[in-house]
Amino acid sequence: MGTRHWLRSDSPTGGRMLLIALSLVAMFASLANSAAVMSVDLGSEWMKVGVVSPGVPMEIALNKESKRKTPTTIAFRNGDRVFGEDAQTLGVRFPSNSYGYLVDLLGKTIDNPMVDLYRKRFPYYDIVEDPVRRTVVFRAGDEQYTIEELIAQLLQVAKGYAEDSTGQLITECVLIVPGFYGQAERTALVSAARLANLKVLQLINDYTAVALNYGIFRRKEINETAQYFLFYDMGAYKTSAAVVSYQLVKDKATRETHPVVQVLGVGYDRTLGGLEMQVRLRDYLGKEFNKMGKTKTDVFSNPRAMAKLFKEAGRLKNVLSANTEHYAQIEGLLDEQDFRLLVKREQFEELCKDLYERVTAPLDKALAASGLALDVINQVVLFGGNTRVPKVQDILRSHIGQELAKNLNADEAACMGAVYRAADLATGFKVKKFITKDAVLFPIQVVFDREGESGTTRQVRRTLFGSMNSYPQKKVITFNKHTDDFEFTVQYAELDAVLRGDGDTLGSVDLARVKLSEVAKKLKASVAENVESKGIKAHFMLDDSGIFSLANVELVLEKTVTKEDEDDESTFQKIGNTISKLFSGDSTDKPAADKPSEEGAEGKSEEESDSGKDGKASEEEDKGKKPAKEQEADEGGSKDAKQETGTGEGGAAGNESGKKAEEGTEAKNATVKPKIVTLKEPIPSKVELTYVAPLEGDLFEASAKRLSALDAVDKAKKRRETALNALESFVIDAQVKMDEEEYASCATEEEIEQIRKRCGEISEWLYEDGSDADAETYETKLEELRGVANEVYARHWEHQERPIALNALKQMINGSEGFLRNARNLTKDTNPEKDVFTAVEIETLEKAIRSTIEWRDTEVAEQEKLARNAPVRLTVKDITDRMGMLDREVKYLVNKLKLWRPKVKPTPPPKPEKTTSGKEDEKEQTSSEEKPESEPVLEKAPEEEADGTGSEEQTIDPTTTQKEEKGDHTEL
Repeated sequence: MGTRHWLRSDSPTGGRMLLIALSLVAMFASLANSAAVMSVDLGSEWMKVGVVSPGVPMEIALNKESKRKTPTTIAFRNGDRVFGEDAQTLGVRFPSNSYGYLVDLLGKTIDNPMVDLYRKRFPYYDIVEDPVRRTVVFRAGDEQYTIEELIAQLLQVAKGYAEDSTGQLITECVLIVPGFYGQAERTALVSAARLANLKVLQLINDYTAVALNYGIFRRKEINETAQYFLFYDMGAYKTSAAVVSYQLVKDKATRETHPVVQVLGVGYDRTLGGLEMQVRLRDYLGKEFNKMGKTKTDVFSNPRAMAKLFKEAGRLKNVLSANTEHYAQIEGLLDEQDFRLLVKREQFEELCKDLYERVTAPLDKALAASGLALDVINQVVLFGGNTRVPKVQDILRSHIGQELAKNLNADEAACMGAVYRAADLATGFKVKKFITKDAVLFPIQVVFDREGESGTTRQVRRTLFGSMNSYPQKKVITFNKHTDDFEFTVQYAELDAVLRGDGDTLGSVDLARVKLSEVAKKLKASVAENVESKGIKAHFMLDDSGIFSLANVELVLEKTVTKEDEDDESTFQKIGNTISKLFSGDSTDKPAADKPSEEGAEGKSEEESDSGKDGKASEEEDKGKKPAKEQEADEGGSKDAKQETGTGEGGAAGNESGKKAEEGTEAKNATVKPKIVTLKEPIPSKVELTYVAPLEGDLFEASAKRLSALDAVDKAKKRRETALNALESFVIDAQVKMDEEEYASCATEEEIEQIRKRCGEISEWLYEDGSDADAETYETKLEELRGVANEVYARHWEHQERPIALNALKQMINGSEGFLRNARNLTKDTNPEKDVFTAVEIETLEKAIRSTIEWRDTEVAEQEKLARNAPVRLTVKDITDRMGMLDREVKYLVNKLKLWRPKVKPTPPPKPEKTTSGKEDEKEQTSSEEKPESEPVLEKAPEEEADGTGSEEQTIDPTTTQKEEKGDHTEL
């Protein structure tokens, strides 16, 4: 909150209470206007969830097992759905029903090489093709799940963990993606988030999130000189490297200096990771088991045995990272045959020999893309779980010739960087600015046909977003030779240099086909004698999530406004212009050419930028090397240098005319240049995506309906389990308590017999007919049993709590009697100067205390005559009611004592002295006589005394907001 409060420090009681009240109001207002946000690192093998909420710093949300990371696995069995470790456990028994390592299947068609590799690694899955979108669908019996539906369910689990951690509703998130995700993968992940009812604030690349996390904790080390770091990641599925720079940069618009982390170069290998090592170790163990000849069945033909081998291979891989040898052992691997084998680290490294040869390639690619040498890199920083493998570290260390930096949390660095970004993007949080500039990995170009002078048509390509250009940014392409409807294509460009033979993994090269209509109609209606076409401009955008889009298309026209056109102004317009000039001080003789409009300047700039290009589409940016504001040269705001000085002879003539006007002469032959005005007409455009179509429309609604049905089943299952557990617990608890003297003494023989009988009936029913009952039946049975047993439980509670309540009443009586003794000394009869209380008030309090003591003694005696199983006479509520009555009487007198102020006797006026002026004495005597006999002294309100003199002000700001910006914020 932006409001600031000032309270007097010399008003201890009122100030303290007001401070507490204001703090509570500020807290609730902050909670009402703010909401928690989260980040999700949805890795191939593990999922981490970062959260930040008002008043709580960034942290990792724990799962239901109180762990900081969760396996990204989901399993279905007999209508039940489980996640994480439960899904992994179920996957060992039913591997075809448990799905993991899903993220690299997003946005892939069924014929993608990555889908073929997934089938090879996990042959027991039944993967089919979506008939409409040709994407991956998992089939299990009669059920089918698209890849977006499975990912959405994992995001729902992450959302649940975040909400449990913060105690607030989560609706916004930042998701971490691999840097090599193309347009299809990114839009597919956004669709999955929508299915999970999450708004994606940004998709952030994993190395960018890590670099941001690294920078925010080393902010003081960043200065105006660029510092270069290389972040190396080896995860379960892929390996990547990124060169980044840290530098303090001054913003030209706000004049503020902020740290900036910019990605300069990226290299990756999308199939090199811990999963490939684990699969090779699994296959090695399978071959060794077959060699033992314990069974005639081939272990590779049994999905359950393969799942067991895969799990053991993962455990063995982790152990061999810290030990030189270890035993692989599985009980009942196949045909009830056990498996035990000693595996040495050298054997494991020999299996992955060719993989280790690829370890340094991403690092070298990143350096090459950045144009930097290794000797200017300050540090090579590791993150990702598989960088812990000793062999990987040895290879990297020998390759770079220096020690590796391991001062990052390899598992959580990306998640924590992304949640910082989430807090920056969300409303209700105030964070210290840290600017991120990511880099384009796959260049994007526009391809269109242009007719030459000879009548032949040739294809023209113009790069929009070049390799390693920073984003987010906007680009504009001008088509200045098309006079009829036409279309163009948006494609990936120069993929061979980036993918190096793996181009098929990215999917379709074409991204979109754009069809423009009404071009000829707009030109015919707009172009006239004084209106000239400057071409058709298409505005493109690459947002901070790396998703490409066409913003708008427009026809740009330049209209020449002559003196005759200006003379056509109406009389009222001329009068208005004359009046405005009089007030503004403009000379009527000054030519219009001295002040060209911004539109005119824009038109001139565009005309010059298009010249010399022979009708080709112009890329009006310097290939992304300039800042975004400088790149948008076509959108105005910058004036031509000639126009700025009064273009040509017209400007000189205007200046000369101004001089002669000052000398009392007139310029008669001054030349005035026509004014140029830029006009823009929107051109209708239709965009048809040519890569994997996003999940939307009817298909999205169908998927959302399926997920809602699964959620309803889970809720019903949870309610049934909760009701069943509550009923079983109550039955067991009641049976045990009826055997304890403490409870049995509070019940009659008939009540004990009835409770035991009812518990026995329900227990027998639970183990026979009630095992398949629904939640409502369990809840009804529980209410019936509680109706029988609660009377006994209530008596027991009364007997347990009564001594405590009576002791509290005793203390209250003692305190009241002590107050009464002191109050007797504050009456008119005993102390005339401090007559706070009247005799009636003292007598009333005395009667209240006496009646309370008499009531207590009588009721306690009567209650002690009753048996423990008899109806309770003296209840805890009766005691608290008596305490409330006595408390009201005492509080009345206490408040009166607080408000009482002693009367101040009036000061007698001084005797008048004989002076030369008798009138002054009379005035003084009159003024003193006009004073009342007794004027009470009132305590001044805090605002009356807070005049800045004589008292120190204490500034209270209920929020931790920095003073630069108002609003509800949480400082991070």
